[in-house]
Amino acid sequence: MSDSVKPRSYDSPLRRQQAAATREMILKAAQRRFEEDGYQAASMPAIAAEACVSPKTVHMVFQTKAGLLRAVWEARLAADEAAVPVFERRWFRDLVAEPSAEGKLRRMARQGREVKSRSGDLMEVIRNAAAVDSHIAQLWDDIESKLLMVQRAVVGQLEAIGALRRDLGVESATDVLWTLNHPSVWHLLVRGRGWTPGQYEQWIGDAFCAELLEGWQRDPGRSRARRRAK
Repeated sequence: MSDSVKPRSYDSPLRRQQAAATREMILKAAQRRFEEDGYQAASMPAIAAEACVSPKTVHMVFQTKAGLLRAVWEARLAADEAAVPVFERRWFRDLVAEPSAEGKLRRMARQGREVKSRSGDLMEVIRNAAAVDSHIAQLWDDIESKLLMVQRAVVGQLEAIGALRRDLGVESATDVLWTLNHPSVWHLLVRGRGWTPGQYEQWIGDAFCAELLEGWQRDPGRSRARRRAK
């Protein structure tokens, strides 16, 4: 009677570490190729060559080019907090704890600048690719829906402390904040018109406050300084 033999396990901490390192190399290479070549022109073999792996490895890990682009987006969006739900991330918890309405919106502007500095070009790749790939169209819809959800939560905080403009309802204010904070505005000003990320953050923070807060007045000196900086 023969003894049953368990199949040998090839799983190990070293193997997992190597797999994670390979995945990260592919993600970095893919982001470069997507941003430089565009979604349609960036081929899986070119991405594999830049990552120094075989095309088969890329397909095994990510299956499709659309799946790879989604993985790049998810990895780059929140950096070290990619796996943390958005309302539990540090920046949002700090925003909730911020006592002043203007302070909340300034934190929102800072977070927008940080995310778009890291991922703004990738967002534009996704937006353009949505027109030619139904899977990427779903990704872009998910991005916009999540952005809208976050804006609505911030507006809810402004309303709760009585800071929201009296002539704005929650839905209208959410639409205004969503539009101002949309990645297309970043792309137009920073990539299209050559604004620095700091100029963008200052302007978008002022715009948030001017459009949403009851009785807020722009500081003329600060506006003049921004124009001189340009």
